[in-house]
Amino acid sequence: MNSSTKKWLFIKYSSAILLPLMLWFIINLASIYNSNYTDLLIFFSNLRTRILFSLFLIFSFFFSALTISEIFEDYIHDEKIKNVANKVMYIFAIVMPLLTIICIFKLTL
Repeated sequence: MNSSTKKWLFIKYSSAILLPLMLWFIINLASIYNSNYTDLLIFFSNLRTRILFSLFLIFSFFFSALTISEIFEDYIHDEKIKNVANKVMYIFAIVMPLLTIICIFKLTL
């Protein structure tokens, strides 16, 4: 299986995983939208919520990195620029969810 096929499959699988996570996130976002800081801490103090939100972040950044990579492949013709753009984007897609998850797991009341 070549890399294009693997990337296409990863995009399809991650989008299928993102659908229920996105639904969960939208429902909970509507319930905590006008909440104060204490209510948000209570919301994220639940381990199940932390895990689901972490999975949501991981899969959403993974999905966005793969789809943006496809855009780079189509529209950037210089190989050096394309490789640098992909590497920077992949580093961003790893660091940002990781920092967010660490901050969420360090929240205390």
